[in-house]
Amino acid sequence: MDGSARSRTPTADSPAPLMADVVQPPRPLARTLGLIAVTVLGAWLGLLVLGTARTPVGPMDTSMALRPSLTGGTRIDVAPLGDLELHSHYAPLRLDVDVDRLDPVRSQELVDHPERFAGLEAEVTHDVTRGAIGLALRSCAAVTCGAAALSLAVHRRPRRALAAGGLALTLLTASAATAYATWNPKSVLEPKFSGLLSSAPSVVGNARSIVSEFHVYQEELARLVTNVTKLYDAASTLPVYQPDPTTLRVLHVSDIHLNPAGWRIIASLVAQYRIDVIIDTGDTMDHGSAAENRFLDPVSTLGAPYVWVRGNHDSRTTQKYLTGRKHVTVLDNGRVTQVAGVRIAGVGDPQFTPDRSVVAAGDPAERTAGGRLADALRTQRLAGTPVDIALAHNPVAATEADGLVPLALAGHLHHRERLTLPQGTRLMVEGSTGGGGLRAVQNTRPAPVQASVLYLDRRTKRLQAWDEITLGGLGLSRAEVSRHLPHENRPGATPAPRPAGTPSDHPR
Repeated sequence: MDGSARSRTPTADSPAPLMADVVQPPRPLARTLGLIAVTVLGAWLGLLVLGTARTPVGPMDTSMALRPSLTGGTRIDVAPLGDLELHSHYAPLRLDVDVDRLDPVRSQELVDHPERFAGLEAEVTHDVTRGAIGLALRSCAAVTCGAAALSLAVHRRPRRALAAGGLALTLLTASAATAYATWNPKSVLEPKFSGLLSSAPSVVGNARSIVSEFHVYQEELARLVTNVTKLYDAASTLPVYQPDPTTLRVLHVSDIHLNPAGWRIIASLVAQYRIDVIIDTGDTMDHGSAAENRFLDPVSTLGAPYVWVRGNHDSRTTQKYLTGRKHVTVLDNGRVTQVAGVRIAGVGDPQFTPDRSVVAAGDPAERTAGGRLADALRTQRLAGTPVDIALAHNPVAATEADGLVPLALAGHLHHRERLTLPQGTRLMVEGSTGGGGLRAVQNTRPAPVQASVLYLDRRTKRLQAWDEITLGGLGLSRAEVSRHLPHENRPGATPAPRPAGTPSDHPR
């Protein structure tokens, strides 16, 4: 063999080929991750482009679609009224239902033949079922085609495109199975309304009817979604629902902080919900000066009795100005009052923080004030006249009422907190009904305006439900109303044991 042949033959002494000259196949892990990434992206694009199913539902034309989501749920958009959100399931997919338009022909048929309303619920159920089946089939095709097409464009290999399509279909099936396994039909008990639909609780019904007549509530909710013509009128002309004689309505506000818009919002809520009593857990002022007192004048004209406890931004001068005003009750040092049949006790905040000459005493002072409130609650219980609601500005003070009263209200934090204390008392901390007052302009995003409507049984004074009302902060216009029920009030739930000091069932 000549030298040239030997030079081309590898030997032990010849150098190994350079790694750069050798094409290495992709690693299995990298191939798998690439396939998953392309599949997910392609499936998402497929849902966006091809996954919308248009179907008539009663007198409306709707569009249904599945969209990627971290929390799942269902969103029903009724343009331009707003939307309705339900926590119907937990899965990486959300069901979106958009009401595109009200068909004039089908609507006129309902107007000309009102007897057809009797069968509207069955018709809507049939239409929604048919639309859901069509959406499922269309979504399967959309994710399969989207993943396969994107994989073919990226990898240019038919086998990988088929694998991506099969994986997308598997992922969609798994998501559907997760949604089915976590399906919550009772999610309609706690809907979240936004936009003009924030008046929906007035159309749907009151707390007691939701608990005792759930089938009626379902019918009303179906009517709310399907009869859009009535919803347009509901925001401006239809009266709110008639007061339930067994339900008391309490409006809880707090931390207005000199925002004059707070009074207009409170007056509107009093009229809309037919409030029996307003409870303000303090910080109505900002500096507590005498010059600010005129800000308090509207409290006598809000349309309902006003019960107030002092906050850490309210001075003794503020408290003195409010004391004795028409329709206003000021509570301090555990004083008890009865308004609209509800016994309420409260204590003012012991600290006036705008006074920089005094060092704030912190939580120990709040617990001491809460102790005075607790002593008053024990005295009332021993006298056979237990208190229904305890008030304090600071939640630290309110916690001292645990086990002595079924419900305690507080503020101070500028955000909502709802919790059940160790001995059974429910503590409800309200956000700022003034949107933080002048502080609203200091942050990048203004603080929301928050208030809550509490529904109490007139006989037992137990909490039946509550609506959390949230309005967009300064310069914003979005409104949301979210209805909540205590666990023991939900259909099929076992009543929770009452904390010590809970009023008895007999009328007082």
